[in-house]
Amino acid sequence: MASLVAYDDSESEAETEPAESFNAAGQVKDTSDVVKPRGHDFASEAPGVTEGAALPTKHGSREGPAGHRLPLVRLWRSDPGSCPSQRLRWPRTEPEATFSTGKPSRPSLWTSHVPAGHVPLAAARFKQVKLSWGTYDSPEPSSCAQTKSETPGKNGNSLQRKRCEDCVVPYTPKRLRQSQALSTETGESKDTEAQGPSVGRAPAPLCVAPRVSEFIEPYLDSPYRETTIPRKVLFHLRSHRGPVNSIQWCPVFAKSHMLLSASMDKTFKVWNAVDSGRCLQTYCLHSEAVRAARWSPCGRRILSGGFDFALHLTDLETGTQLFSGQSDFRITTLKFHPKDHSLFVCGGFNPEVKAWDIRTGKVVRSYKATIQQTLDILFLQEGSEFLSSTDASSRDSADRTIIAWDFRSSAKISNQIFHERYTCPSLASHPREPVFLAQTNGNYLALFSAVWPYRMSRRRRYEGHKVEGYSVGCECSPDGDLLVTGSADGRVLLYSFRTASRARTLQGHAQACVGTTFHPVLPSVLATCSWEGDIKIWH
Repeated sequence: MASLVAYDDSESEAETEPAESFNAAGQVKDTSDVVKPRGHDFASEAPGVTEGAALPTKHGSREGPAGHRLPLVRLWRSDPGSCPSQRLRWPRTEPEATFSTGKPSRPSLWTSHVPAGHVPLAAARFKQVKLSWGTYDSPEPSSCAQTKSETPGKNGNSLQRKRCEDCVVPYTPKRLRQSQALSTETGESKDTEAQGPSVGRAPAPLCVAPRVSEFIEPYLDSPYRETTIPRKVLFHLRSHRGPVNSIQWCPVFAKSHMLLSASMDKTFKVWNAVDSGRCLQTYCLHSEAVRAARWSPCGRRILSGGFDFALHLTDLETGTQLFSGQSDFRITTLKFHPKDHSLFVCGGFNPEVKAWDIRTGKVVRSYKATIQQTLDILFLQEGSEFLSSTDASSRDSADRTIIAWDFRSSAKISNQIFHERYTCPSLASHPREPVFLAQTNGNYLALFSAVWPYRMSRRRRYEGHKVEGYSVGCECSPDGDLLVTGSADGRVLLYSFRTASRARTLQGHAQACVGTTFHPVLPSVLATCSWEGDIKIWH
């Protein structure tokens, strides 16, 4: 039996094995940096086999060349010329696999499902992961694993090892090894999530309750009350997997419990942000980040544009696409015309701002300027004029930072509005006075007149927050008494419009707060979004 033990655990001298080094614990460490017990081999290991033991069958015998079972003593006597340093070599005839028809076959170790924590040998060598010797996983390549599954029984005999040695393993590139190792460790479910949502999937109709929210209904028949400064978080919405670029309440007061959010994760969502904080629908229409999404003034449609150059107008009640267009630049901002709701204006990574007609699906006007990118658009004078802010910041950028346009003639009204060398990532109008606000990268809000010549106020400036290159939004409350803005450090700041003093600071988010909006009906509800992908509803 001693010779049999030596035979079973020995390696052939003719084999080319990697250089081995012995450590103090009596283990063997090969060049792959994977530590394994001395005397064990990947191909010969099977369940129930300990170190120094042979691989007997059910009745203490092994299979011979013709598939006959041989006792252990005859196994040694059948080849008296062998020695412990040589491997027993069987003829290269493949034994026939027999399957019983009466009883279902027992599941084989090699044909069973791979455990969830299984790491292939190539991945273990690359990642330098120590394999657990309690789990009996096949470390050979897939071409060799198929050979093992064809051989009946659980005893990995020398025929299996010899055939695996003769296999030609194809070369696997380094990138493919990395991706295989990552997919094996994380699992198929995470790989499916990493691929993102399916683009172009037809959204289901949005099921909206016919009744008005019980929180909004008492405020519909009465004028807007004085805005109350929010203090607590009502809902924390965390469904987006990327930064949330913008948020907007539904403009129809009876449906203003719905909140629209556009994200860099290629989706835009509709939430019930007043009653339950639940996501009502997710729209996966874009193949790139959705930079802008706007409610239509009727509240039944959503216009979206993204970095995939695509424009979509989605009907919420039917889930169909009423309009789909392809722009020639990445879209960063969208605005509906306040009077003619079939027209909208879009801008992005292009010197031009274009006006589209939904009815014809074509560009009806183009506004050309020597700029690089349009950051935001704001309509004035009931739609006869609009402003565009750009990222042109240079020594003489006073003629390009904020430009006023005539909507019908596409002519410039004024380009000498903002004379300081800061870009303005967002614009907001006051609901009751002819003024508008511009968020600047100088970490302050500037106040301008909304009529020609659009002069900037030198006495009133709203400071204390940080922009730092983010597209931080700003807005006025419906009654015009408060201003709200986000900050690059995650704070939410509220200012008094009259005195420019800070009314309250909310510690809102862990990352930059890029969007803030007051509820159009409820006097104490505020929504904010951040670069980390979450949305908070304050009250």
